[in-house]
Amino acid sequence: MADLKIAVMLGNLRMDLYDGMKVVAEMGVPGIHVSIGGGPFTPENLDAAARKELAAHIGSLGLEISATSAWGGNVDLGEEEGWEENIAWGKRIMDLTRDLGCDIWQGHCGIMPEHPSEPSWQRFLDGMGELAEHGEKTGVRLAIETGPEPAFVLRRLLDAVGSEYLRINWDPANMILWPARYAQDLGEPYDRLKWFEKFQPNEGALALADAIVHTHAKDAMVFEDGTRKEVPLGEGWVDWPRYTGYLVDSGYDGYFAIERETGEDPVGDIQRAVDFLRSL
Repeated sequence: MADLKIAVMLGNLRMDLYDGMKVVAEMGVPGIHVSIGGGPFTPENLDAAARKELAAHIGSLGLEISATSAWGGNVDLGEEEGWEENIAWGKRIMDLTRDLGCDIWQGHCGIMPEHPSEPSWQRFLDGMGELAEHGEKTGVRLAIETGPEPAFVLRRLLDAVGSEYLRINWDPANMILWPARYAQDLGEPYDRLKWFEKFQPNEGALALADAIVHTHAKDAMVFEDGTRKEVPLGEGWVDWPRYTGYLVDSGYDGYFAIERETGEDPVGDIQRAVDFLRSL
């Protein structure tokens, strides 16, 4: 297997973002996954000159943006309230992504219903379609963050919208964490076999391999009491040799962006995750 392209979610280093860029460069990692949905790097905080300056600074460190990240769960395109404002916001995010020299925006877009008869389904179709149309103008693809829905729901959406500018960011750990949350909401014990069969953290990527343009390198597991937890890369239930093999064998040549949101040693955990991915 060829060496994997590695990126680091910049905010997960939990330090000044510019200092974080230096740390990533010192790790010999080529990519940074940058949040533009909050903090200093937002459409509102960066005018044209600031965008150009930031892009130049990133390039001067020998780095590139693997994908921008926005809408970390605070937007649901299935909801009628605020729908038009969210679409307008999404277009501004696409514009900023383009201005920073990147062509992928990764984001949560809400929890899609499994059955297209639900009223929210049409709002998802309309919203994704409008964002994909704007993506065609800007050259930026929206990569939907996985987790809340099984692969077959996402495939249905992609086929219905029918645009190369609506793609997938596969997060295998989310396909463990979200079902555990659903089991808890249902008041039932977490059944690993049942939920793995439906959400397929590893094999589910095959059903969407043609649409995956970015992936999160994150791991997770569920304990006997039903507690779900993100854990260091390689210590959870994601079968990384198998998962990476599925993607590479399918022709995937995008980034594996390390996401480590918990833990007491963010820099150490991320360095160990880099080493782990390089070992593959």
